[in-house]
Amino acid sequence: MTNTDVTEAAKALRALHVPGSPLVVPNAWDVSSARVIAEAGHPVVATTSVAVAAALGFEDGHDMPADVAFDAARRIAAAVDVPVTTDIERGYDLPPARIGERLAEIGVAGCNLEDSEPRAKVMVDLAEQVDFLAAVRAANPDLVINARIDEYLHGGKSFDEAVRRAQAYFEVGVDCVFPIRLPGDRVAAFVEAVGRRPVNVGHGPGTPTPNDLAPLGVARVSFGPGLHNVLMAKHLKKMVTAMLDGGSPYAG
Repeated sequence: MTNTDVTEAAKALRALHVPGSPLVVPNAWDVSSARVIAEAGHPVVATTSVAVAAALGFEDGHDMPADVAFDAARRIAAAVDVPVTTDIERGYDLPPARIGERLAEIGVAGCNLEDSEPRAKVMVDLAEQVDFLAAVRAANPDLVINARIDEYLHGGKSFDEAVRRAQAYFEVGVDCVFPIRLPGDRVAAFVEAVGRRPVNVGHGPGTPTPNDLAPLGVARVSFGPGLHNVLMAKHLKKMVTAMLDGGSPYAG
């Protein structure tokens, strides 16, 4: 993509974040899965760091080298004609300004950025994370930043702290916040507490569906590594197991 193309893709992605009419983003892990998602008619392709790492032989949590992670996102962005937003954990140890620059260079329209340390799995100080996000934004003004809030994952599971972080991140220019593992019964209150600005909620087995989340004011619904996990652990495993006894993997 040219710089103009990336700018237009980012505008299109940003416009799709409408509270109450959520953007549903199936998460891809390679070019083939991204193409399936785009060809099915989804207006955006998102990536998942867990599944991208697994597909390339790495663990999640900054095990993947930065060059490998960014090249994977570059390949996906080059393979589809819709905006791509990539999950890059916390930038694979690059300085925040360089993260913004590299995302522009590889042609992606948006990204997820976490506020916990991927290896230590502890929360980053709020002031430090605010400066981090501000530096990414300054380096890439077009980028659609989805700021992940890990308070319910690696913090004290405080609703008020999650809201405080969300408000601080919006103040430095992020486009959407993602309070990962926010309980379903707190979603509506969270959306209201942040002024009905764009909120991303993850959907997994047994959690509210996109149709359930729309009336709560959610602007984006993502699936993380869920699709990859189901395909690998359920469907592919069933098929290859059938082959052990000489059966057809296409039966059933």
